[in-house]
Amino acid sequence: MEVKIGLRELRDVPWNTSLAEILEAVKETCDYCRPLTPLTCVTECNVWRLKKDIRELRERTKDRNFWVDLLNTLKNKRRLRILQILSSRQHSIVSLQRELKKSGYYHSQQTIAEEYVEPLLDVGVIDEEHGKYRATLLGYKLSELTKDSSDIEEVLPSHSECYEEKTIEALHRGPKTYEELKSLILTESLSRILKRLKETNLITKGNENNYVFYFKTRRAPREETLSPTERRVHKNIPEEGIVAQGLAVRTNISLRRTYKYLRKLRGKKLVFKRISPKTYALTKEGTEIAKLLEKIHVLVTKLTRASAEFSAISYEVIQQIPALDVPEERREKPREISVRA
Repeated sequence: MEVKIGLRELRDVPWNTSLAEILEAVKETCDYCRPLTPLTCVTECNVWRLKKDIRELRERTKDRNFWVDLLNTLKNKRRLRILQILSSRQHSIVSLQRELKKSGYYHSQQTIAEEYVEPLLDVGVIDEEHGKYRATLLGYKLSELTKDSSDIEEVLPSHSECYEEKTIEALHRGPKTYEELKSLILTESLSRILKRLKETNLITKGNENNYVFYFKTRRAPREETLSPTERRVHKNIPEEGIVAQGLAVRTNISLRRTYKYLRKLRGKKLVFKRISPKTYALTKEGTEIAKLLEKIHVLVTKLTRASAEFSAISYEVIQQIPALDVPEERREKPREISVRA
């Protein structure tokens, strides 16, 4: 693969290219780089910072709560704005406060540090060096993915166990019944979760009520004496079944009379009925959220696998990262962030 980034460009601005090219350039740059001292790497080299970010990310993903923490952190428009600001250049808390004011967010330095910066630090999307904050490679790529998703806070709960996201991911693979979702989403609050997603227009119910479908049996109609109308009703029932309303339209018979003839055909063992349960599916907005979740998962998986090569570990050791595992109880670790008095 031809590397399109020179050593000088990679040292100065390693962000302005695709993820694949960045990772390829990182490997090639270090192979040919001859620093005077190891301290040069730590203090001056952005390639070293990239490797550090990726290695630390791999350690973070070992925590089964990582996905829940990451998504809950991103479901906040102020944090997303800070991530965008830090993706451009480094900032202190003081300069972050000034930049946020330009976007209409007025907060004290302590609030910015504790409520917005600290959660971003905890999940590894930003890093701190000498009192200044910068976006990590993960943070920079996430800011690109979420630049048009500032309203995610309004449609998904910001402090949750991410069962809503798990439900969206399950429905992204296709419509599902309540029972199917119940076997996938292990929570007693599934009804409440589905109601919340429906209220925010992320999912829709295919059927408001259970539909009754009518099917033909294998019995031949010639074995029974049928009236012309009964024969017409039987003939218009397709192999895949049909609801009574649809059959009434096809036969041009009123719905009341359609039910009447269906009862007669059932009595003659020519028709049987089956209840089709209601299904849930994603709306257009829900599909966009599902695609965003998938992109985030793919991004973190690629970066974690890249860390295996930097750490001289075979790719087989890195398994596909499970998205949105059910979190366990954990204790918050306090972090000290200095603010200007």
